[in-house]
Amino acid sequence: MSRLHHLLGPLVLGGLHGLCYAPGLFPGAALPWLQLLLLTGIAYLLWGQSRLFPSWHLGFAFGLGTFLTGTSWIYISLHEFAYMAALLALSAVIVLAMFLSLFYAVATSLSRHFFPQPTRTPWRTVLSFAGIWAALEWLRGNLFTGFPWLNIGYAHVDGPLQGWAPLLGVYGLALAAALTAATIAMWLLCRKTGPRAHWLLVLPALLLGVGTLSSARQWVEPNGKPLEVRLVQANIRPDMKFDPAQIWTDMDAHRQLASQPRVGGAADFTLLPETTIPVFQDQLSTEAWQAWITSASVAGGPLALGLATRLQLTEDDRRFYNSVLLFDETSTVESLTQAEGLARYDKQHLVPFGEFIPPGFRWFVDAMIMPLGDFNRGPARQSPFLIADQRIAMNICYEDVFGEELLPAIRPVNGDPGASILANVSNLGWFGNTLALPQHLQMARMRVLETGRPMLRATNTGMTAIIAADGSVQSQLPALSVGVLDGVVQGTQGLTPYTRTGNLLFLLITLPLLVLPLWRRPRPARDGKPVDS
Repeated sequence: MSRLHHLLGPLVLGGLHGLCYAPGLFPGAALPWLQLLLLTGIAYLLWGQSRLFPSWHLGFAFGLGTFLTGTSWIYISLHEFAYMAALLALSAVIVLAMFLSLFYAVATSLSRHFFPQPTRTPWRTVLSFAGIWAALEWLRGNLFTGFPWLNIGYAHVDGPLQGWAPLLGVYGLALAAALTAATIAMWLLCRKTGPRAHWLLVLPALLLGVGTLSSARQWVEPNGKPLEVRLVQANIRPDMKFDPAQIWTDMDAHRQLASQPRVGGAADFTLLPETTIPVFQDQLSTEAWQAWITSASVAGGPLALGLATRLQLTEDDRRFYNSVLLFDETSTVESLTQAEGLARYDKQHLVPFGEFIPPGFRWFVDAMIMPLGDFNRGPARQSPFLIADQRIAMNICYEDVFGEELLPAIRPVNGDPGASILANVSNLGWFGNTLALPQHLQMARMRVLETGRPMLRATNTGMTAIIAADGSVQSQLPALSVGVLDGVVQGTQGLTPYTRTGNLLFLLITLPLLVLPLWRRPRPARDGKPVDS
């Protein structure tokens, strides 16, 4: 076989794999099964190879197809909105995809290296492969501030394995998916060797069964009275949002949506997107802030909106944050201008290139034309917003991609009961109407499955949605549309196992699987020669 042949098949499979993380070409119900089928195919090809050399290429080509398809939206943000040259933007997407593909390549090459005759050690091969794959997913989600996009666990938001999310989080779900796919692949290879091969199918049956039972269990219970909420989506292009000539017009559009009459009475809480106010809070005039206070009065309840804040803590200490500010009709212009004395959330997980510039990449940023900030990080645990009976924990943009970082606000601390609702504000307009929008919604749903907390999502262009505590989308606005989403959300209390332990339990389970390749126990083979078990 030629090297091209080794690359082409896995590349195509990877391209399909990149579509498993959001409904689109394939319906949502099919995504978990398609992901398992494709990963099973890669494991089958891997263990059917006779040389180590192709295994690296197998994983790399599969990863390249996955990430070129699944993160193709990065090109839109770089070229169409940041005005980067098309060739440079395309090169950036390819380089990122190649880097992320290295994780898949390491997984396949290590598995083949440690188990050159996989069918002789089926159980150890399967367990080790799944452990390596899941551990590398975790590493990818944490290395260099982390990029956990397209973690294989996200494909299973609607599948029978989803019940692993409240137990072990998305990384534990990824481990369950990798174990299921690897075991089926091994059974396909070993099924002709005798009846013992059928015992391999016990593991996927067990994993699917535990996932189903966990999904049926009620890990949390209702907390207090439901909230009447309004979520605002103004659908403003990002290249217009920061245009000085458009700023005031765009803010008025948000205010008018927030304060328009609501069927069923006033909202208890109105949530507006990230950078609703695209300037620092102290750059807004007294008249503009007074107009926002009036809008809160008309809305009937507190408003929370995204904006940039700058605080002069001391004469020599000035801080800049990407923030969410909560205020109502009783708030003063002075408190809003100073961003003090009000409930505020400051973003803690900043976006590389958008909110901070990684060392050595100034040249890359200089090739773009977009509003960049060099922000400070907010504290790891910040007080939730208290709205009636509910406590709302905010997060901004892709912070809801990092599940463990949301847990401190949910866990009780020193008599503080923790959050009963999660809320995200985002501006995904940088990515157009691409896979990035439904992918982000899928990841938000995973956070709900992990924690048992419902989530509100107010976005500039989509996907604005109310996600119920069971992970289902209760209601949502179409992408690239102007409107408000009115609804009711019921907060919850109680902690899932994952909320209690975070990723610790996943790591404790995965570590023994990683050391399996180092364990050798010779046993006599049928021909009298010792082999490894």
